[in-house]
Amino acid sequence: MSSSTTGSPASAPTPPSQALTLAPYSFPHDKLKRRQTQEGKTPLVLVACGSFSPITFLHLRMFEMASDFVRFNTDFEVCAGYLSPVSDAYKKAGLAAGQDRVNMCSSAVEQSPWLMVDPFETLKCNKDGEPEYVPTAQVLRHFDHEINTVLGGIEGVDGTMRKARIALLAGADLVMSMGMLPWEQVLGFSKLTIPIGEPGLWSPTDLDVILGSYGAFIIERSGTDVDEALASLRQYENNIWVISQVIQNDISSTKVRLFLKKDLSVRYLIPDPVVEYIEEHHLFQETPKESSSNKPSTSTPDKRSGTPQPTKN
Repeated sequence: MSSSTTGSPASAPTPPSQALTLAPYSFPHDKLKRRQTQEGKTPLVLVACGSFSPITFLHLRMFEMASDFVRFNTDFEVCAGYLSPVSDAYKKAGLAAGQDRVNMCSSAVEQSPWLMVDPFETLKCNKDGEPEYVPTAQVLRHFDHEINTVLGGIEGVDGTMRKARIALLAGADLVMSMGMLPWEQVLGFSKLTIPIGEPGLWSPTDLDVILGSYGAFIIERSGTDVDEALASLRQYENNIWVISQVIQNDISSTKVRLFLKKDLSVRYLIPDPVVEYIEEHHLFQETPKESSSNKPSTSTPDKRSGTPQPTKN
């Protein structure tokens, strides 16, 4: 587990952006800090991948907690933060349509001077025009390519262009799934969505890209044992930064959806613009008998590696 930077990450391939067949796409960078203000710091871009169905204040607070941690404990300078909503191909219970989730996230960060929403995952399609899974490793490569290759990186205080460090921002439950062995994942999640005998959630290759080439900032959550998860990820300890929640917050998208289905107020659990969007578009109100384009399958494929995974917020 790291508390300060220890140098540049291992070199990661940065292939050209994949062709998008569902809709036109342009990488959002209007809030990206193009020139550093702190000498001797490495530019950093934080990327949070998730369902965001809907986005909550905890999702937003994760970025602020990470920004504070980075400022006081590392040799990085945060240049931007991105929300990357998962593809509709994820098909998990309670998943709103990709466009709705992108719109909700966009309204939530509209007033933020440094947070943006990248619709890349929701727009990625296969040759037949159907939504396609985008593994987290590929998402990070996408950001690396767009920021460091297409845009040329970030200008340093001395005027030279520097490669931005791309890092995953996630909750402790995610790193716990990374640290579990395949049989532990099956035993732990078989009551949810993973049939016995299915492989693990994360392929070693993807883990090596995510944690070896890029790195992750992990927000501790109540009820999770981060140390136990990190024990099996020792080879990546210099690329993992664990951030404690001083003020515990256990708001989840799952709980918000439950409140909405029971016609309870969700004010002050999620941003007001998101509440208004949900009310206007009548989201998260379907009953089990109602059909949905995102109706979950018995076994939910994992967006990261194409294998089934447990239900996540």
